[in-house]
Amino acid sequence: MGERAPLVSIPEAPVPDHGTAEWFSGADGATLRAALFSPPGTPRGSVVVSPGRSEPIEKYFEVVDDLLNRGFVVLVHDWRGQGLSARALPDRLKGHAKGFRPFLSDFSNLLETFGDRLPKPWIALGHSMGGCLTTLALAHGESRFSACVLSAPMLGLNTGGKPARAARALAWIFARAGLAGDYTLGERGDPFVQSFARDALTHDEARYDRYQAQLTANPDIALGGTTWGWVDFAFSACAWLRRSPGVEAIAIPVTIVGAGEDSRVLNSDLKAIATRIPNGRYLEVPGAFHEILIEIDARRAQFWSAFDETVDPVAPLA
Repeated sequence: MGERAPLVSIPEAPVPDHGTAEWFSGADGATLRAALFSPPGTPRGSVVVSPGRSEPIEKYFEVVDDLLNRGFVVLVHDWRGQGLSARALPDRLKGHAKGFRPFLSDFSNLLETFGDRLPKPWIALGHSMGGCLTTLALAHGESRFSACVLSAPMLGLNTGGKPARAARALAWIFARAGLAGDYTLGERGDPFVQSFARDALTHDEARYDRYQAQLTANPDIALGGTTWGWVDFAFSACAWLRRSPGVEAIAIPVTIVGAGEDSRVLNSDLKAIATRIPNGRYLEVPGAFHEILIEIDARRAQFWSAFDETVDPVAPLA
């Protein structure tokens, strides 16, 4: 077991029971953080939770409790560049990336580090960027999972009406012209000055405020806007999935849950990927914003219904 790592606990979001965080090494030696939680009794399997861009482990405490109550061991991790994992740039608030392969190597190391403590069957659960990287791992041949459920995965970027080809070309040029570490269009995206009315990706103000309180409790887990390097990575990852035959080789059941009012990803691309996966399906939560997992209860319930329908056949309840 690795050295113990901290977890941020606040009254509105205490650390779930029977869990600890620890450091582990990424493929290039980067120090990364993960947290493992165990349910009481005999577990029915394990769920590996991969958060979206900017999201630390702490944002998923409610999801952890939902999964523990279903009888699963839960492993949640901070991707490189966010949470308390190693950051690529001196400015901790810059959301940066250098392609998708370092993320995939880190994911492989995560599974190798914790695999002996994860009872089978394994279930993958990813949101947004985490959903994209989970899909990439499966399409690259990761075969240890028995099912996968994705929440609004980043399989196609919403460019806000701007031509996608031009946006991708701009990111590609800037990332290779010495500007990879610069904020896109100078947008710092300070996470400490956001407001629910202007910036929320959920209709649930209480859940939004809870996450802001976590950031205030430990500003080191916060992340700001994206760099040109991150945008180039995101476009490249989506493009790889669009053209790779590895998507058709994913053999496990995969459910992709889209948000009906998503402003970050394109649901048409989610549907297209689901169609190409032999055991894939696409469902949509009407009226939901991008962050389905912290939406209002009724919309979260639709996600969990889809999760149970996918997972129960491969990890039956006792």
